[in-house]
Amino acid sequence: MRVIIADDHRLMREGTAALLAAEPRIEVVGLAAGGREAVELAARVRPDVALLDVEMPDIGGVEACAAIRARTPDVRVLMLTVSEDALDVRAALKVGASGYLLKDMPPRALVAAVLSDAPVVMASAEVPPDALSVREREVLELLGQGLRNREIAERLVVSEATVKTHVRHVLEKLRLRNRAEAAAFAARARLGT
Repeated sequence: MRVIIADDHRLMREGTAALLAAEPRIEVVGLAAGGREAVELAARVRPDVALLDVEMPDIGGVEACAAIRARTPDVRVLMLTVSEDALDVRAALKVGASGYLLKDMPPRALVAAVLSDAPVVMASAEVPPDALSVREREVLELLGQGLRNREIAERLVVSEATVKTHVRHVLEKLRLRNRAEAAAFAARARLGT
């Protein structure tokens, strides 16, 4: 599995490279400090996987993902970021990212995500969405659209406290850690992946 890594923080970029290179089935074939450099690197070395940070200089990871997928559609793109913003999750998946991973994930999980052919989002899909109530499914869908609790409350004509309760239930039932994972789960379900 040939991998490139793009992150504007040298320590993160090189640390991730060292972590992945320790796995015999992974070969790190290039590092980039920005989005534009990542797009050029992907076109030049044709990796199997590109790991991109969301926030980078020149062009961000989402824009770089779109460009990589357009120029080299066989490259699988995984976002590796600290951003838990539901809008970032949704934007990345919409332009073709195969996964959205948070940098605080366990190292073994990152290796597994890189080696996996399946779409990967740091979210558990083990509990089917039909385990949710109708209202919880509505809340999950609105989380997937990037709405905040206040906006969800306005849409559903309920209090913010009620929305917080529904969000908590969604996270517990789907075994998700945060809103970003819930948004990614909703986006994945909507995209059929």
